[in-house]
Amino acid sequence: MAGILSNEVKANKKLPLQLAAALLAGSTLISSILGLLRDWLLNNLYLKTYATALDAYTVAFLIPDFMFFILVSGALSVSFIPVFNQRLTTGNKRSAWELSTSVLNLMALVTLIASVLIIVFAEPLVRFVVGPGLDESSTALAISMMRVIAINPFLFAIATVVSSMQQAVGRFAFFALAPTVYNTGIIIGALFFTNGINLFGWQVFEGGIMGVALGVVLGSILQLIVSCVGLFGLGFDYRFKIYWKNKGLRKVLALLPARSIDQGIDYVNSIVETNLASRLATGSVRVYQQAMTLSFVPINLIGVAISTAAFPKMTERIAAGRFDLFKQELQAVLRVIIWLALPVTLIAFLGRGYLVSFLVNGGDVLISSVFGLLAIAILFRSIYHISARSFYAQQDTKTPLYISLFTIALNVTLAVWFTMGLNLGVYGLAWAFSIVSVVEVAILFTLMSRRIKGLFDAVFIRAVTRMVIAALIMAVVTYITVQILPFNGTSPYVVNLLRFGMITLASGIVYFSLSYAMKLNEMSPVVNRIKKIVQRNR
Repeated sequence: MAGILSNEVKANKKLPLQLAAALLAGSTLISSILGLLRDWLLNNLYLKTYATALDAYTVAFLIPDFMFFILVSGALSVSFIPVFNQRLTTGNKRSAWELSTSVLNLMALVTLIASVLIIVFAEPLVRFVVGPGLDESSTALAISMMRVIAINPFLFAIATVVSSMQQAVGRFAFFALAPTVYNTGIIIGALFFTNGINLFGWQVFEGGIMGVALGVVLGSILQLIVSCVGLFGLGFDYRFKIYWKNKGLRKVLALLPARSIDQGIDYVNSIVETNLASRLATGSVRVYQQAMTLSFVPINLIGVAISTAAFPKMTERIAAGRFDLFKQELQAVLRVIIWLALPVTLIAFLGRGYLVSFLVNGGDVLISSVFGLLAIAILFRSIYHISARSFYAQQDTKTPLYISLFTIALNVTLAVWFTMGLNLGVYGLAWAFSIVSVVEVAILFTLMSRRIKGLFDAVFIRAVTRMVIAALIMAVVTYITVQILPFNGTSPYVVNLLRFGMITLASGIVYFSLSYAMKLNEMSPVVNRIKKIVQRNR
């Protein structure tokens, strides 16, 4: 027993930025692989035989996810963590625990009400909001699945508050593990629940794609359990009470609306895109969602993981009044994200046929083409996360909101024009998303440079220029390697995996070698790690 407790304490200790970022990136990678496995199972079970079922499955998630994003998600983490950290930094633990227990109870209550409302109004939400273009059988299926998945906002809300507390103090182990178990639950649903559920010879569930919806709920429950385990040793003093007079709670509630609207409007874009896709050819909803899923794998691995790890430290710098250190931290994180996202964006674009084959056996030309357009956004969406958090760390949630209001309006306008006006179909959605991703980061950069003087100084610009040169040279090598090892839809899965691995390895060696030759600081941790491995094996 003592050994188990000791291991939990070690797993839940505070981590330095580099280790935290590596842990989050590693767990995100595992979660992404499980997510790809989940989609591979679903695509090979239904894409070619029952594509409308996958459209219904995709539609069913939208409203529950929308309620979670607008009420909790990033809105809570970026408003709660700075205020919570401020109390801990000043030694006011009592106020910190009153704040956390109040936020936990309030979010649980609000999302429980939201979950009940989704169950009650699932039919009109599907028919008139998220899936008006679905046929009657797909509509009925989407309604049923939405009612099952409706519990997600409630379960996710509790898990998010609990994990935000751990993030605030630099503990990421159980927070990093939670998404992995969520995808594991969905995989269990796809593998076992779709065949039906029998208890003592009595069939309690017939099976089918509804089994995947049950797997989603199982994954949510497992994620909540893992998140709660991470509270061990934190000293959290929970009370079944909301401390309305707590100044921290009032501050969070004051910051929350702007970020919640920002998150909600951002997700409105997804609802509009799905609404438009449901009016296009059968399967368009799933095609676009799958291409988006692939594009978000590197974004989550690089932009989200690194930004999440860096955010608590950035809030600490601001809380301590060290704006100079905040600026240095932001510069360093921006450089690392750009350095990593640049080559990944180019490899993803040039190797898109291989990547799509990991979702659909033999690949899919339409998904591959749509993903090729979305790959443009990988670099900019990765940068976006740390750019927005630079404002949140300063407890400014309104500026990113105003930017989102403009860019979402632009995205919706372009999406409608491209799909309906220019008849570009699902390609129009991808073009709109990529264009807006570039515009949003350009606006954020402009405002950041005015607020943080010297952020984009000559040293920063020269470093990014060298990164671009290295990435472009690498892209030539990647293109040649892809021509030598072209994607073949008839080749076995393992063969395509090995070929893509060789392409990535060759590209990576070239990029890292050029980065080292150009004396980019971002290569130092990589070089030091290689030296340690070599010395250890001597």
